[in-house]
Amino acid sequence: MHIKSPAVKMLFFFHLSIFLLPLTLPVHAEYVPFIPVLSGDPVLLRFHYIKGDKYRVISSVDEDVYINQRYSHSARIVNRIAFSVKDTRDDGAALLNGDFSTSVKYGGAASYLTDRIYKSEYWLLPNGSYEIAPQYYMPTVRNVPSLPETPIKPGDKWSAPAEERHDFRDDFGIAEPYVIPVDVNYEYEGQGIMDGQNVHRLRASYTVFYRPGRPLSWRIAYPVQIAGYSDQILYWDAQKGGLAAYEERFRFTFDLSDGRTVEYRGAAASRVTEAELMDRSRLAEEIKEAVKDIKDVSVKTDEQGVTISLDRVQFLADSSILLLSEKEKIASISEILKNIKNRDILVSGHTALAGTASARKQLSEDRARAVADYLIELGARKAEAITVIGYGAEKPVAPNDTESNMAKNRRVEITILEN
Repeated sequence: MHIKSPAVKMLFFFHLSIFLLPLTLPVHAEYVPFIPVLSGDPVLLRFHYIKGDKYRVISSVDEDVYINQRYSHSARIVNRIAFSVKDTRDDGAALLNGDFSTSVKYGGAASYLTDRIYKSEYWLLPNGSYEIAPQYYMPTVRNVPSLPETPIKPGDKWSAPAEERHDFRDDFGIAEPYVIPVDVNYEYEGQGIMDGQNVHRLRASYTVFYRPGRPLSWRIAYPVQIAGYSDQILYWDAQKGGLAAYEERFRFTFDLSDGRTVEYRGAAASRVTEAELMDRSRLAEEIKEAVKDIKDVSVKTDEQGVTISLDRVQFLADSSILLLSEKEKIASISEILKNIKNRDILVSGHTALAGTASARKQLSEDRARAVADYLIELGARKAEAITVIGYGAEKPVAPNDTESNMAKNRRVEITILEN
């Protein structure tokens, strides 16, 4: 049984979330340069959103994994969250809607491979409380931070309950969301400057010592004891009414029912960026003009942004090795992408309906990663700005009834994301 890491941290909808994926421990103590500003004035911190606004959150996690107290592996994860403010209420609550992905990079790889994309929608109250339907797995850490109802000044401390809600379907076969209650301790440290921006700094920390009962459904093993801690620094943008960044160190140990112990030691950091509006039609027309002489390349707009499709993409037979002709196409597209600034990229692989579902997914992932790796090599984007996912035969553009139609489905798409 391969155990993924249940300790991946991400900032989702301005909140901290723990993912369930594998992950190198950075040695630097702080990610965000913070210059304190002396001020003893009380402040009232509240979440505040404007309907229609869009945000993007990119967080990175580095982690070492130990099994039975022996080092197992390290990996790096980039979590990408894109969401919009769908609605607001008279009480100040905001309805947040979006999706987010977790991408893993192991040693030797250039790009990050997406494991799963989640969707979520919930009401966030001004004090940080949630109203969320039970079917959503994300965000995993809920009600963090919980903000006092009265103004606070430097040195003020408070505590509030929260919970972690994990997706353990893949690792342990636990069908229902796995809930771990926690009590979070907070301290307001005061105002300061971060990257020229006025922010407030808070500390949040909690320990976990939890002995859950046996789940209703499970496979091979399940957690019988969970212990550890999370220490976080939160940077609050009072002008926008939300978190601007966070950093964290954590360590968790899972004792499993089969006698094994799995330990996760890591650190995480995240920044929040407000999305810039994309003129999709104009951008699509500009790209169509730029690729008009490249064979088997098409351009379309969709709900995510603008997609460049490498139709009938050619690899060596049953492999993810690009033919020279395809590398030439990708090199031309790379030059186009270099001129489109501040937009992340999604590279998705697709196959025809042949072979097993697992084989199709693996091949589509490998081929998408080959294209992404080459884009990174050419300098089109940094690895952290590219998300890679394989869909197998899940999203055909033609029926899989002829060889010609199947060839159309063997494609790699490069989407320039609006958010």
